[in-house]
Amino acid sequence: MPGSDGHRSPGGTATHPAPPVAFRQFVLKLHSRCDLACDHCYVYTMADQRWRDLPRTMPPEVLDATARRIGEHARAHRLDRVSVILHGGEPLLAGPERVEAAVSVIRQGVAPVPVRLTVQTNAIRLDERYLSLFDRLDVRLSVSLDGDRAAHDRHRRGPDGQGSHARVEAALRRLTTGYPHLFNGLLCTVDLRNDPVATYLGLLEHRPPTIDFLLPHGTWDTPPPGRPADPRRTPYARWLISVFDRWYHAPGPPVRIRLFDEIIQLLLGGASHLAGVGLSPVVVAVVQTDGQIEMDDTLAAAYAGAAGTGLHVQRDPFDVALDLPAVRAQQRGAAALCATCGACELRRVCGGGLRTHRWRADNGFDNPSVYCPDLYALIDHIRQTVRRDVAALPRATR
Repeated sequence: MPGSDGHRSPGGTATHPAPPVAFRQFVLKLHSRCDLACDHCYVYTMADQRWRDLPRTMPPEVLDATARRIGEHARAHRLDRVSVILHGGEPLLAGPERVEAAVSVIRQGVAPVPVRLTVQTNAIRLDERYLSLFDRLDVRLSVSLDGDRAAHDRHRRGPDGQGSHARVEAALRRLTTGYPHLFNGLLCTVDLRNDPVATYLGLLEHRPPTIDFLLPHGTWDTPPPGRPADPRRTPYARWLISVFDRWYHAPGPPVRIRLFDEIIQLLLGGASHLAGVGLSPVVVAVVQTDGQIEMDDTLAAAYAGAAGTGLHVQRDPFDVALDLPAVRAQQRGAAALCATCGACELRRVCGGGLRTHRWRADNGFDNPSVYCPDLYALIDHIRQTVRRDVAALPRATR
């Protein structure tokens, strides 16, 4: 696509591309359908509708090839470990037997490299049988929850229109009571109509080790809900700042909110491991149920086929994907930023935002994020807060 892959510095000077960085996280689309009908889902409600043509479940031969390719990649690059996320759709729709088989095949195929396995689920089917299975297999669980009942049920409804909060809450109760060691964290999609502090407190009730606040997906062609054209207005920043202030100034050890933690780490000179923040290379590969190797699947919000590579696990190693221009563009850091972002004082922290959110049909991804004003306002607020605290420290402890 235009404007997405050229090798240049932020100022327009040609640069020599750095060697590719190995994939370390693999997202396996174990099941391509879902038992909810969330109206903000990037998989089913946005530009890319190819899910309709995908197999419902990943066939055994595709799973075998995927595990073999991950192991091949990990060993070739001498990785100390890899992360595998069983994803969907809703992966638990595959059933306990198929999930167990997938975990076994992956661990065998990747050995001797250790694998950290996580299931990303809406938790509707997270019953005692599944929890016992994940306990035995040492598989962690990340759960989608948008806050309290009103906030969650605004979007996360079943095909019958009924909210899912009560069922998710019951599943989380089973998880946190009997298997707290399996709890990886909560994922919450921001909705400006939901009170930010009430949403945060609703999430805290479940004692998550980590919270991920996700901006709803949108592009310059299809802006996210409530994102005004006026750059002086920053509603998403205001929402997140309300949560940040409550979180940052709370007594005692806080829950980890990855967005805030990573921004603070970057402001203090560190690196980020969170997509959409910082300039670290993207090291995630996605495998669809039919075996297609893809990039970040949130690109489905941009245009049909945006995540595609044309590669397949039964034919191609992951190293071939690393050499594709579109994949290399995700690993070039500041050199991949548009001129506006390249000239920004916060570019090392913001990193241009999530690549998906930069899309515009007339020039591809060569744009700031559609959330640019919000990201700047949020990062600047956190920067000022941290600066005040650092300045207040005794000189000997700085």
